Amino acid sequence: MAYGAGREVRNLGLALVLLAGPAAAEPVVIAALGDSLTAGYGLPPENGFVPQLQAWLTGHGADVELRNAGVSGDTTQGGLSRIGWVLADDVDAMVLALGANDMLRGIDPSVARGNLDGILSAAQEAGVEVLVIGIAAPANYGADYQTEFNAIYPDLVEEYGALHGPDFLAPLLEKAQGSNIEAYLQADHLHPNAEGVKVIVEGLGPSVLELIDRVE
Repeated sequence: MAYGAGREVRNLGLALVLLAGPAAAEPVVIAALGDSLTAGYGLPPENGFVPQLQAWLTGHGADVELRNAGVSGDTTQGGLSRIGWVLADDVDAMVLALGANDMLRGIDPSVARGNLDGILSAAQEAGVEVLVIGIAAPANYGADYQTEFNAIYPDLVEEYGALHGPDFLAPLLEKAQGSNIEAYLQADHLHPNAEGVKVIVEGLGPSVLELIDRVE
């Protein structure tokens, strides 16, 4: 090919690139690692936590893809055992919402802490930003257990520089103010119904937007 012809081809290629404009930005990919509260236990798929949160975030202008990594009945140990596949190569951030089943089973807080530490360590190694959403232990487990368990989340958040959102059920408890909580729960009196999930999403959504800002 003659020099002049080659230059014309290169110029044409450059012109096409310029006309095409910048490549479209990829959505922020967030894995939601949790238990039945995350998985959407007892609800139609569209009413679960992850689909409702996806809709809320999209409605607030976020270009995001949420992935449901919630498993009903899961403990922090279960979450640690599957963190490798949860943190796929294209995952930018993670919502970590585990610990409720550890607490309900009376698992030693030091064990739960160690598992969550392992999860956060894996996320840090993978360069994945994390929002930690805890769960508060009630007083009926005893003052010592309650104090030790409730310290897990703020301690690890500080250690790893993660974001700390409200406890998972805190928006629901605040909305109900202790008087009408049953209106937001399923028949098992443990899991939120669709309206309860909506309240939770509205409470936790701003923290997830902050997580997205960290990635972008």
